[in-house]
Amino acid sequence: MFTELMPLIVQRPLTITVAVLSDRQIRVNVVPQTLEKDGKVNDKVAYSNKDKVAKVPDEAIKALTTPLSLTGTAEEIDAELAQALREFAESHLQLQRTVDQAKEEMAEAVKAIEERDKNKAKAKTTARPTTPGEDANIDQAGLTNPGLFDTAARPTAKDGGKPSS
Repeated sequence: MFTELMPLIVQRPLTITVAVLSDRQIRVNVVPQTLEKDGKVNDKVAYSNKDKVAKVPDEAIKALTTPLSLTGTAEEIDAELAQALREFAESHLQLQRTVDQAKEEMAEAVKAIEERDKNKAKAKTTARPTTPGEDANIDQAGLTNPGLFDTAARPTAKDGGKPSS
């Protein structure tokens, strides 16, 4: 019995109860206990990121403490308990791995969002808007001054206002 439960016991404490229901019927309950870390699964998703990153549903977190309950005669329980405990432990461990993986992925997503937002804010502060008078290649009239390698020059008073060819 405990060999089958050992992988689950390592992850979280269990409560086992055995009760007599009638002359020949008994009930065995195996109840995984809630851990403090269960309530912190969604802590990485801050209020500001709640619409950007999905949280682990409360039902999935509560499923980590879903109990196993077997009812039958002592002979039936003896015959089926080991297999039922093995399957129970395996399903709980798989669910725990899934929740842990989701927690890691949420933390990575939040980190990526925060980095992206930080880079956006940084880009906004370093990029300043230019006005026509600030750009070196634009004069007061809004005309572009020729560059060193431009072929057409702006008309000047010296050549009679005609563009050079």
